[in-house]
Amino acid sequence: MRMTALLGALVLTACAPVAEQPTPTGPSCVKATLPTLTPGTFTFATDEPVYQPWYQDNDPSNGRGFESAVAYAVAEYLGYDRGDVVWTRVPFNAAIQPGRKTFDANLTEFSITEERRQAVDFSAPYYDVAQAVITLSSSPAAEVTTLEGLRAVKLGAQVGTTSYAAAAALGAEQDVAVYNTNDDAKAALTSGQIDALVLDLPTAFYMTSAELTDGKIVGQLPRGNGKPEQFGIVLDKGSPLTQCVSSAVEALRANGILARLEQEWLASSTTAPELR
Repeated sequence: MRMTALLGALVLTACAPVAEQPTPTGPSCVKATLPTLTPGTFTFATDEPVYQPWYQDNDPSNGRGFESAVAYAVAEYLGYDRGDVVWTRVPFNAAIQPGRKTFDANLTEFSITEERRQAVDFSAPYYDVAQAVITLSSSPAAEVTTLEGLRAVKLGAQVGTTSYAAAAALGAEQDVAVYNTNDDAKAALTSGQIDALVLDLPTAFYMTSAELTDGKIVGQLPRGNGKPEQFGIVLDKGSPLTQCVSSAVEALRANGILARLEQEWLASSTTAPELR
């Protein structure tokens, strides 16, 4: 599925009502008693800036993009109207550090890892993700078709991400270059400072189709242990909201809402071969 088509289609359905969801049961998941930062309001957070296809126009409050749509669906399941939702910005690394949070929940493509669980809570997973490698058609990496070939080129990734961990795990001949944001990494790619960039697959599809005039997906990286990498909503360590947010995510998955939002906002991985 082409990302350009996704971005223009079915915009209104991203925030479609989830009336078919059952009302949460039990006093702990009733809006009136949920111990949010501000009573009656649910505060979501994300990074600054944020990128398509997860968010659109760097505006998480518009309900457009996969994670924005998921956030509003979770809020609605918990009984919050759109006007009850507020957004704040928190840098990626700061959000997963120990310490009290300035948000109730954060969606910024956080992969669930045991190391991160030491500092924060995660909801039930809302997306299974693959890592991919992109390059420019003029780059030496454009001809790479194997993992061995990938180890010979200069790779880059955003700091603190599982994309960086995946790149480092390849054992490349050169150290992986680290950047504060994907925009910085993209600039390094276009200027020739790196040969290829490691990103989650949906971002790779969007960047090569909409942001790079000669972008190319080299391929997906294999999962080392055979288990899917999964995104989860981040909450404060020991948050009393974690169980309720997880229940919302699980209900959205069971009732097909997550699958519908994936189909609407995220590209298919069928055209990105797995490197071996």
